[in-house]
Amino acid sequence: MRELLLIRHGQASFHAEDYDRLSPLGVQQSSLLGAWLAECGQKPDLVAMGPRARHRETALPCLEAAGVVASPITLPGLDEVDHLELLARLRPDLAAPGALRAAMTQESDPYRSFQQLFVDAIGRWTSGEHDADYSRPWNRFRSDVLDALNQLSESSANTLWAFTSGGPITVMVAALLQVPETKTFDLSWSLVNTGVTKLRLGSRGASLVTYNTWPHLERTRDEQLVTLR
Repeated sequence: MRELLLIRHGQASFHAEDYDRLSPLGVQQSSLLGAWLAECGQKPDLVAMGPRARHRETALPCLEAAGVVASPITLPGLDEVDHLELLARLRPDLAAPGALRAAMTQESDPYRSFQQLFVDAIGRWTSGEHDADYSRPWNRFRSDVLDALNQLSESSANTLWAFTSGGPITVMVAALLQVPETKTFDLSWSLVNTGVTKLRLGSRGASLVTYNTWPHLERTRDEQLVTLR
């Protein structure tokens, strides 16, 4: 059985100027995943990742802990949505550098406030009613993600690991489950950092086996290791 593991990046730096870097906890999550995969006897024939720093910074400690020597290929289709652009189109006052971070510091619950903003921004983007406002409209993003899935599916590798973000994982799973496009991101809000989604790759294409599992974190019995950002 050929299989593809879709791995969400470790915890990023929500409170920092540059979100696109793993926090120390994110690095720990990634190493724990690699150790667990090694114990399960998992060895990839091909490793792919998105172009973001947080994808690479998840892949490297995971591969090291798994004892895997590999040179990951970078697939643009594994890139995440540009959340800064999406938020700026919804709220132009958040377009200036540092404006989003400053706005969140004024909120009593920054995580909840950001989540609601992001839900609204995603809704505007996926509606298809404002495509001209975006450098990468929803339909193009979705097409790029599914092209990446096709590239991975057509590979001759038996076991593939792909380090990416919640957006691409959600798009792939929603397409396989035939979820309406406007409801795609309803699947993403519960995705855990370094959570693993497994797809079976067969002659008829990809199919979903498991979604958003994190046994490498659960077995530590440390709830602080389970994060969503």
